[in-house]
Amino acid sequence: MTDHIEQSQPMNDNPEPNRPPEFEIIRTERFRPKFAGFWTRFWAYVIDLLIVSSISGIFIKPIFRVLDIKISNPSFLLFSPYKVTLLILFLGYFALMTKMAGQTVGKMILGIKVVRQDGGKLTWGTILFREVIGRFISKLLTIPYLLVIFMPKKEALHDLFADTYVVHEQAFEKEVIESKQERKGEELHAGTIV
Repeated sequence: MTDHIEQSQPMNDNPEPNRPPEFEIIRTERFRPKFAGFWTRFWAYVIDLLIVSSISGIFIKPIFRVLDIKISNPSFLLFSPYKVTLLILFLGYFALMTKMAGQTVGKMILGIKVVRQDGGKLTWGTILFREVIGRFISKLLTIPYLLVIFMPKKEALHDLFADTYVVHEQAFEKEVIESKQERKGEELHAGTIV
């Protein structure tokens, strides 16, 4: 008489131990433009401020001096005519340069440019929100410029208003995208003859 001993197998959640998972992970690599960080954007902005100040010193100030219009702030107004003219020059410079070239002179020197998030062409509506309304608010408060440090895609407040990014022209980053895809058929095991 032979003794028969049954061995119990541990219970698995998967009823078929050799069955492959129903989904497979697909990895796709692509290259996207590298987002411009705070310091690159800061130095481009400083260059642009120097250009706007130079234009003001060469053209605007002499006109105000010849017309004998005060350059300092009057006591009863928030802004003098000179400050309003400088603001128009400042916002006009950024708006026109960004619309015509996608970048200001400072951005050209540092090799960065403004692009829309959807990859389309910059429209006047985008420029209005980014370079006029958004930049005016950012210039008034200063803190919105610091958002670039904390945002994952390095956007400032005016970028968020207009759905834009500032990217390097010649630098790219590798991005790995993982997605699940349902398996279409059974996988053959090694050594299976078809």
